[in-house]
Amino acid sequence: MPEMYDVITMGRIGVDLYPLETGRPLAQVDTFGKFLGGSPANVAVAAARLGRRTAVVTRTGRDAFGDYLHQQLREFGVDDRWVTSVDAYPTPVTFCEIFPPDDFPLYFYRLPKAPDLEIHEAELDLDAIRAARVFWMTGTGLCAEPSRTATLAALRARSETRAESGSERGLAPGRCTVFDLDWRPMFWTDEPDHPGADHLVAPTATARYREALAHATVAVGNLDECRIATGEREPYAAARALLAAGVELAVVKQGPKGVLAVHRDGTVADVPPLPVDVVNGLGAGDAFGGALCHGLLAGWETERIMRYANAAGAIVASRLACSPAMPFPHEVEEALVRGAVTTGEPEPEPEPEPEPGPGAAS
Repeated sequence: MPEMYDVITMGRIGVDLYPLETGRPLAQVDTFGKFLGGSPANVAVAAARLGRRTAVVTRTGRDAFGDYLHQQLREFGVDDRWVTSVDAYPTPVTFCEIFPPDDFPLYFYRLPKAPDLEIHEAELDLDAIRAARVFWMTGTGLCAEPSRTATLAALRARSETRAESGSERGLAPGRCTVFDLDWRPMFWTDEPDHPGADHLVAPTATARYREALAHATVAVGNLDECRIATGEREPYAAARALLAAGVELAVVKQGPKGVLAVHRDGTVADVPPLPVDVVNGLGAGDAFGGALCHGLLAGWETERIMRYANAAGAIVASRLACSPAMPFPHEVEEALVRGAVTTGEPEPEPEPEPEPGPGAAS
C-alpha cells in the first residue's frame, strides 16, 4: 500500500523575488526577499500549516535555486520526494511589484522552458496519487507537453480508482480531485493569434480545461478563469457551467465581492470577504486553496469551508510574502471570531504550559 497523503499537489514551482519596498516600480527597488513560489507549492504549504500531510509533484532546475526550493519545502513540512531536477532548464524566478491595495504585476522568467512543464507520465507515482485524499492540479500544467499528458494521466487515475471502487462522484470527505483553473495567458504559447482579441480568447486552453474538468470533483477559479473554462463570467452562470462540465462543487472567487460556491446538490454559499488592509494580494488565493483542502478533508459544510478559506486568504493578503505568510489554524479561527484581519506575521500557537509535577511548590 502506498503512503497516504492528505493532499498531493502537482504543477508550478519557482523562486519568488519580492521587493521589500512597497509602492515602488521594480526599476527603483534596491532590496528583495527570496521565497518559495508557485501556486501548487504554496497550496501544499498552506495545507501543511493547517496540520495536513502534504506533498508536491513538480520539477526544478539542477541549480542553487532548485536546492533552495527543496530546503524550503522541507522546512514548511511538505514532502519533496517527487520534486526532481531537470538538467536542461534553470529554476524559474518571478518578480512582482507591490502597489496596495489591488495592483501586483507579476514578471515570470520561465524561458526557454520551466522545469515544472517537464513532468513525464512515466515518472508519476500513480498509486500515491490515487490514494491521496485530495489531489490538486492547475490549469498551467495543461499548457505544454509533457506536463499536459502527465496531468491528464493523473486525473484519469483518480477517476478510474473512483469507478473501480464503485463509489459515486460525490464529495465524500477526503476524496476530492481539485482543478485550480489558474489561467496564466503568457504560458499558452500554442494559442492561435487572434488580432484585436482580448487575452481571454483562448480556444486551445478552453478545450484542455474542459477535458480536465471531466475528471475533477471541485473547480476553483476567479471570474476570468471561469470564462476561459466555460465561456461564462457572471458568477452564478459560471458556477452552473462548471457543474455542467462535470464537477460536484464550483467555487467562483469574486475578489472584493467574496466567493460563491455552488454544489450539485443545490447548496449555495455566497460569502462576503473578511475586511483586511491589503499589503500583498498575491498569496491570498493559495492560502484559500490550502484552507479549502483542509475544510474538504474535515467534511465541513460548504459555507463553513468558504468562510474559513476566505479568512485564510485575507490573512495572507495582510502580509508581504506568500509561503511564509500562510496562517496557522489558531490565526484563522481568531480572524473569524474578530470578523476582520489585523496585519501581522504568522505566529505558531504557543505550546501549553507543562503541568507542575509532584512536589512542586504551591
